[in-house]
Amino acid sequence: MGQIVIAYYSESGNTEQMAGIVAKGVEAAGGEAKVVTVDQVTADDLKAETVFALGCPALGEEELEADTVEPLTAEIEGFAAGKKIGLFGSYGWGDGEWMRLWVDRLTKAGAEVLGGEDAICTDAPDDEAEAKLMELGKKLASA
Repeated sequence: MGQIVIAYYSESGNTEQMAGIVAKGVEAAGGEAKVVTVDQVTADDLKAETVFALGCPALGEEELEADTVEPLTAEIEGFAAGKKIGLFGSYGWGDGEWMRLWVDRLTKAGAEVLGGEDAICTDAPDDEAEAKLMELGKKLASA
């Protein structure tokens, strides 16, 4: 198993913190994590991976970040079939609709979304969110 890429976008630092916890889960399960911001990775980089994770907070009216995460997701949809992808992110309002839509998009594109929409939290991750993020990391490492 090579490094598992964990790419994220963060404005307040909450999703960045979440990426670090996912990485700890990967490492706890014996894997190696490579944590990067979404502007440090391309769709071509991820196309070569069988397992990876993406993190993005809810922005606007529960939407993905429009300049980097949305275009990256659109490209990933073109090669998602057979990939195992973990999704995570935080939100400050709403009910997590952006994550349900994100999971649905990638599932319809043929990806197996590990953990579904479990790895979300309001604002900074609390103990419950940390446990779910660690579990996501472990699933990524064993996928």
